[in-house]
Amino acid sequence: METRSIPITLQISYALAALAVFTVLHFHLLPAVFAGLAVYALTAKLALKLPVRWGTLTQKVALAGIILFVIGLVSGICLGLWSFLRGHHGMSNLLGTAAETLDNLKRNLPEDLTALLPDTVDELREQIVTMLREHGKNISSVGISGVKTFAHLVLGMVVGSLAVLHRFNREEGFPPLAGHLHDRLLNLASAFDKVVFAQVKISLLNTALTALYLAVVLPMCGIYLPMVTLLILLTFIAGLLPVVGNLISNFTIVLISLGVSPMVGLASLAFLVLIHKLEYFTNARIVGTEVKASVWELLTAMLVMEAIFGVAGLVAAPVVYAWLKAELKAYRLV
Repeated sequence: METRSIPITLQISYALAALAVFTVLHFHLLPAVFAGLAVYALTAKLALKLPVRWGTLTQKVALAGIILFVIGLVSGICLGLWSFLRGHHGMSNLLGTAAETLDNLKRNLPEDLTALLPDTVDELREQIVTMLREHGKNISSVGISGVKTFAHLVLGMVVGSLAVLHRFNREEGFPPLAGHLHDRLLNLASAFDKVVFAQVKISLLNTALTALYLAVVLPMCGIYLPMVTLLILLTFIAGLLPVVGNLISNFTIVLISLGVSPMVGLASLAFLVLIHKLEYFTNARIVGTEVKASVWELLTAMLVMEAIFGVAGLVAAPVVYAWLKAELKAYRLV
């Protein structure tokens, strides 16, 4: 049986790719990389549909316009997410709803359990203030981290735009190592495209069904949950994280529902379980078709990377796994 030697430049490209994954996750550069990949993938998608000849002045102007549009779109999305996650209005609403939920739970839970909860909303607020004082330095560092993250996002989008310019404007082929590295980038961008945009479709479907339940079904029954808009936004954002994202949003919705009454909590739990079952089919059809990966594969990858890199590994796992599987498939190893 004839064996084929692997070029040294190809081996180096895979070693550098593995080192890049470790570096990005270890030094918390995932937001920058995702922003850059979003600009790269969206620009490439739109640019390939341009009815112009590559290398012409018209193509260059059109490509620059697409890049500016995509950067503006990604920046708007990032700012919207930042405002939702860090905005004072959302946090104050969340604290108010937590206080209402606390009061309702104390009325409905057994005495043994209510003894473990604060007696009043003022006591709850006092505990929160004490926590803020004790962890003031950590909160300040989070603010600094936020500024650094914003700078990383901007740099990531710039790098992504420069990479896509280099892809379409090159006049000659790449040297051997650069060519293999470019192949790794193309496979990574393709994996990102498939996983992220497929997950957006799933999250939109899940959010639409949840919004129908929270904003239409429950009000028709005379039941009005607090913070419905915030819960719907949370459902969409958490839904971008495969599998575990739904657990986060579902737990929050059931908790808020329990604060209204135990029966509403049970109804919300039943409805969300039905949505969760439906999502197994949509996951299998959308993500499975795009990535050729089943739910157990994604879960295993997420568990392993979360154990190694924490939350960043959990978020990056679906993209990294899809990338790895695409590389293995290229050599018919899986």
